[in-house]
Amino acid sequence: MDSSQLLKGVLDVAVLAVLNERDSYGYDVVRRLREVGLEEVGDASVYGTLRRLFKAGALNSYVVASDEGPHRKYYGLNDVGRSLLASSAKTWTFFAATMNDLLKEVDA
Repeated sequence: MDSSQLLKGVLDVAVLAVLNERDSYGYDVVRRLREVGLEEVGDASVYGTLRRLFKAGALNSYVVASDEGPHRKYYGLNDVGRSLLASSAKTWTFFAATMNDLLKEVDA
């Protein structure tokens, strides 16, 4: 199974979950996703997801000066984003439980 296709389907909820922990700038979101095991996540995919979620009204953004180079644009969840995360988490939990039930008899 191509895990990159699965990742495309859940990248929104993964990004929302990372931002639920704390506000972050784009590369920090990428780094944190990779740290938890999503090594295949691409920088461009995450930046595109952040822009799309912001445009959809699920995120706030603000700029912070950096001592290490150019300023950084931080993203954080707002009420819409928290609501979207909650509903997506319910959907994912149901889907994962259903798949686990379907696959419990399969020898891995």
